[in-house]
Amino acid sequence: MSFVPKAVFFTKGKGYHPSKLGSFEQALRDAEIANFNLVKVSSIFPPYCIEIPKDDGLAQLRSGQIVFTVMSKVSSNEFNRLISASIGVAKPADTKAYGYLSEHHAFGVTPEKTGDFAEDLAAEMLATTLGVEFDPDANYDEKMEIFKFDGKIIETKNITESITVRQENEWATVLSAAIFIL
Repeated sequence: MSFVPKAVFFTKGKGYHPSKLGSFEQALRDAEIANFNLVKVSSIFPPYCIEIPKDDGLAQLRSGQIVFTVMSKVSSNEFNRLISASIGVAKPADTKAYGYLSEHHAFGVTPEKTGDFAEDLAAEMLATTLGVEFDPDANYDEKMEIFKFDGKIIETKNITESITVRQENEWATVLSAAIFIL
């Protein structure tokens, strides 16, 4: 039996609750994936896997189904704490090759910086497997230009969610996820 996904969709969510678990449940509901049994997997974007819209992906799943995911999540109950979670995506130009997904979360960092970091990480992982030469200390924009100019990486992006803890005695959770369809 093969478990190589044929499709993937991306989602994100946020939630607040007096308990940490409750805030995670609210984030899952916001992302519309609370009704699945989620199994976290590592970060490979499978060969021949296509990205589909979230609604199309959800239509192919049933409540209670075991679903494989790459997920980034973070929780806090520190009043006024900014939290963010991101999935970075790097797809190779050659659909026979695999790509990378990366998970990154942060405290007190803007969602843009969190997303850029996750995207950069996925692109670097893919670039190193494809033999793309670059300066790892170069800034984000310089590396992205090299990755795209080389022609071996067709797309990079990130899916990021961010919120601030609203009040004392309340938990906040954010998540970003890649949901695989078998």
